[in-house]
Amino acid sequence: MRRAYAPYSKFPVGVAGLVDDGRVVTGCNVENAGYGVALCAECGMVSELVATGGGRLVAVYCVGADGQPLMPCGRCRQLLWEHGGPACLLQTPKGVLPMTEVLPQAFGREDLDELAGTAPTEE
Repeated sequence: MRRAYAPYSKFPVGVAGLVDDGRVVTGCNVENAGYGVALCAECGMVSELVATGGGRLVAVYCVGADGQPLMPCGRCRQLLWEHGGPACLLQTPKGVLPMTEVLPQAFGREDLDELAGTAPTEE
């Protein structure tokens, strides 16, 4: 969070995620004068996850400038579902919750595979 680039909102955000292989990946928000192209902290964390070998997120903690937990936006909840799945734990302002409670009835890869009539493949 201390490395966030937030000159417009003045709302720095940082996030850390525990990966299933024991690594910790991090991210911070990066704003842009074209507000719509700003990057959430979770985007940076997932980019680091993928760039450093992939894996699955086991637990995630997102904080603001005061160090208190923040609830990720809807877009980022979808990112966390994609890279952590239903069992991934998220520290929220109301305590630790599994992704099934943070993003109930989530849309994921399984839905696409079902629509296409194919089984999931490992990459």
